[in-house]
This record gives sequence, C-alpha cells and structure tokens, in this order.
Amino acid sequence: MTALITGASSGIGRAIARRLGKMGLRLIITGRNRESLDALRREIGERQVKVITADISSREECYRLYKETCKYDIDILINNAGFGLFGEFADTSLEKELEMVDVNVCALHILTKLFLKDMMQKDRGYILNVASAAGFFPGPLMATYYATKNYVVSLTEAINEELRSKGSKVYIGAFCPGPVDTDFNRRAGVKFSLKGIPAEQAAESALSGMFSRRMLTIPTSTIKAAKFGARFAPDSVIVKAARLMQSKKQG
Repeated sequence: MTALITGASSGIGRAIARRLGKMGLRLIITGRNRESLDALRREIGERQVKVITADISSREECYRLYKETCKYDIDILINNAGFGLFGEFADTSLEKELEMVDVNVCALHILTKLFLKDMMQKDRGYILNVASAAGFFPGPLMATYYATKNYVVSLTEAINEELRSKGSKVYIGAFCPGPVDTDFNRRAGVKFSLKGIPAEQAAESALSGMFSRRMLTIPTSTIKAAKFGARFAPDSVIVKAARLMQSKKQG
C-alpha cells in the first residue's frame, strides 16, 4: 500500500508517517520544509519514502502534487496540513487568514476530490481528513480557524454518506482531536489552556479510527463529552462558553 501525507514535516503528520512506515507502507510525504522531510525519510528508510516539497496554499501546487503522485496508485490520502491564528477577527491578518483558508479548506477540498475519483474507480482506498474538535463549535478569538475545521467536518460527513449510499468500499473520515503538543501552537501564536496529547498518541488514534472505518474519530473523553453536551445547550450559550475557553489562551 502507498500513502500520501500532507504536512508531514512536523506534528501529527510526522507521527502518522512514522507509524505507517513501521507498518511497512510505501510513503509519499509532502510539506514546505525540505530539510525536515529529508530527515524523516532517512529515519523511516530512504527506499520506503519519497519526498515531494509543495506549498499547498497554492492551488497550482495542489494540482502539481496530484499529477506527480497519482501515478503511484495512492491507497491512503492523509490530508493533515493546516494551521491556525489567534486573535479578534477584526484585528487578525487578512493575508494570513486567506492563506489559512487556502491550506485548511481549498487544498484539502482539491486533493480529496481528485483522489476520491480515482479511488471510486478502483472501489478501494482511504481518505483521512485531519480536522479538529474546533470543527464542532464556533470559535471566537480563532474564528477563521474554527470555521475552516467546521467545513472539513461537514464536507467529510457528507461525502461519507454519499459513499455509503452507493455501497462504495472507499473510506473517508475525519480525525477531530483537541489540543495536541505540536508546532501548531507556536504558529497560531497561542498557548492552549487545556493540556495537549502527544502527537504520537494522536497519530495512533487517527489511524485506529481510519482502519476501523469510523466516520469521526475523537481521541479524548473531554472532547467527546463537550460534543455530546453541546446538543442540549442553546447556540448562544455554546458560543459564550467557547469564547471563555478561548480567552484562557495566551496570545
């Protein structure tokens, strides 16, 4: 089997690559940091791993990545690349937010659609979209990030149902962790108020959910409880509670 992993230079993507490498899968890892990707390739095994540098905030780069990898008959697509930004919506950088939308939404959308069509023709394959617990709620102080992850969760659930209704053997699901101890925190300019889980634990949970064909994988009981409890609270209460949690972060 061959797996393509975006955002593999650090964090959850890097941890997923290590786990799939130990399982003996052939890997194509991509990101912007060539040095980090090459180091991961040497760690896993140079014959087992192919490195393709790409900046998937560019749509042209997404299409290039697909063209360079579809010939390898991709069995697993891990859409992991993404980042966040902390602050009041009126104050945060529009340029950075649009880049975030390009990475978190547009790149994931493009790669999911292109590889899904190939997988449906073969009637096999896995697509795992790395979303977030943020995908279940509104997110004052990280409004754009939360909105992008809402998009990922909603899109994934809809495609999952389309595949189910066709009796397709292709899998698509979303991984929705809370805080994870990765470089995400630094790039978002924030320190989370809740203790994050290790990237290795997140990767183990993500892959377990994928191979078990779960539509949504939530790795911690805290987030599961929050998602369940939100069913019974008015939207006005949920958004106020979300802001309170966000305000405990240090931007």
